[in-house]
Amino acid sequence: MENKTPGITKVKVFDQTYSIRAEKDPEYIGRVAEFVDGRMREIAHGTPTVDTLRVAVLAALNIADEYFQLRQKYSDTDKAIGQKALALVGALDQILS
Repeated sequence: MENKTPGITKVKVFDQTYSIRAEKDPEYIGRVAEFVDGRMREIAHGTPTVDTLRVAVLAALNIADEYFQLRQKYSDTDKAIGQKALALVGALDQILS
């Protein structure tokens, strides 16, 4: 990862260099790129295809699946916390009444 131009971070993903323009911390951009690179290499290792585009699409689908699962888990947890909070408020109302 390089950062010679302000606001632009150079990263390498699957042996290709990309210049990323972002206001985020270059270290963060580097970690994201490393994550994507790792996922693509994992897919490439387990798939007979050599086509970079196919590897990228499979990695994107894999990452999107993980994202949707985490989003659902977060939603379920948020809902459970809300229900528990309502139950606690009800219990406190009964105690204080």
